[in-house]
Amino acid sequence: MTRTFGWRQAGKALIFAVVVMAGALLGLQLAGPTAVDLGPFRMTFSLQPSLAGDTQVLLPPLGSLQLDTHEGPAHLQVRLDGLDRTRTEALINDPASIRRASQGVAEEARAGINRLVLRTVGVGVLGAMLAAALMYRRTRPVAWAGGLALAVLTASLGSAALSFNPKALQEPRYDGLLANAPAIVGDAQRLADKYDEYAAQLEKMVVNVGTLYNTVSNLPVYTPDDGTIRVLHVSDLHLNPAAWSVIRSAVEQFHINVVVDTGDINDWGTEMEASFVASIALLGVPYVYVRGNHDSAITQAAVAAQPNAIVLDNQVAVVNGLTIAGIGDPRFTPDKGGPATDGSEVKLAGEALAKTISGYGNKVDLALVHDPESAPPLAGLVPTVLAGHAHGRSVTSLEGDGKTTRLMVQGSTGGAGLRGLEHDEPNPLAMSVLYFDPAHELVAYDDISVGGTGLAEVSLKRHIIAREPLPNPSPSAS
Repeated sequence: MTRTFGWRQAGKALIFAVVVMAGALLGLQLAGPTAVDLGPFRMTFSLQPSLAGDTQVLLPPLGSLQLDTHEGPAHLQVRLDGLDRTRTEALINDPASIRRASQGVAEEARAGINRLVLRTVGVGVLGAMLAAALMYRRTRPVAWAGGLALAVLTASLGSAALSFNPKALQEPRYDGLLANAPAIVGDAQRLADKYDEYAAQLEKMVVNVGTLYNTVSNLPVYTPDDGTIRVLHVSDLHLNPAAWSVIRSAVEQFHINVVVDTGDINDWGTEMEASFVASIALLGVPYVYVRGNHDSAITQAAVAAQPNAIVLDNQVAVVNGLTIAGIGDPRFTPDKGGPATDGSEVKLAGEALAKTISGYGNKVDLALVHDPESAPPLAGLVPTVLAGHAHGRSVTSLEGDGKTTRLMVQGSTGGAGLRGLEHDEPNPLAMSVLYFDPAHELVAYDDISVGGTGLAEVSLKRHIIAREPLPNPSPSAS
């Protein structure tokens, strides 16, 4: 009888412990995550039970990091949710605030973890007590449940704190997208050092863009009037955050009416990269975009979610007076590891856009594609086609139905992305300003190159549209 009584009591104790732990875990899942502001970033800290412990940092757009910071039974997860537009704009407008923000990040992180610990204990204890109240409907078990949950959570968090290893922050393990980081961008610390140096140079470069714009004595004579529509053509940002500062400066200095992006704004098209496009909303002008072969449907949806963005995928839109048609790249080949194709799908995309333009009924002023190979079917249908993909500028002519179409291929506005910093001399950031007269005819364009020599250097070359024949397109090397 005594043995039976003992087993019965043990069973009740086990059930009680299960109820307490289930309630505590449910509370942590529902109310445990804590929002933390680190500089311009919105982040979520959460704790989950784990025998291994450790810390996981979900860091869009680069992927995730695993840090062996502590032993179990608590696993810390840090997720970057996005950018606060107001604080981000303040950082862009005041470069000195970047240094001030970086100095306060450690204190903000520490305060965030402290709030997370207090919240975890609070919601865990409350969840355990609520579960006990629903199960036993008596005061005493509820009090015992709260005490047990408090003891377990305190012991777990205390164990994690005592085993904290600060050196682990210098030895992250890459997962997901970042698993390719060593092969793509080399040593992370070396790249970070280069980026800091490059960012400092860009502060001077951005200022020089405006200086060059006002220094027109050596440029061909052309003075935009009040009726001129100014279009900034960017392409192939490839996740380089430095591009946004230069784009924003160009929008302001050149009084841009519309920005057009011919694709490859991302590198791998992952969900983690989606937050990269949040800077579009800070530009303050319409942003017309077509998908590149490095951009996924997730990327396209993220761009479309920006309040000033217009995504064209075999569509026509009138933007600030210009009628613009565009189609996204039909391929999704971020790693270029798929089977080789003959490019027929790219040509078919151009044919599909040509059909849409032909059926539109009104004149289309400008067409956007990602790969220049999509452009030939548009010959004679539109006066100007913009493209990217090749990471190099070129201007050629396409003949169709007795008319000439100007094909303008942009270089990489992101200097081919962060991997471009791996070279001793970073690739230049390329963009162009197109000037359309009140009749929507292209009358001039400025090619802008920022950086590329390791010095604070900006070059601007103005072109006045002449009537002489343009070069015929040469075979694509990309």
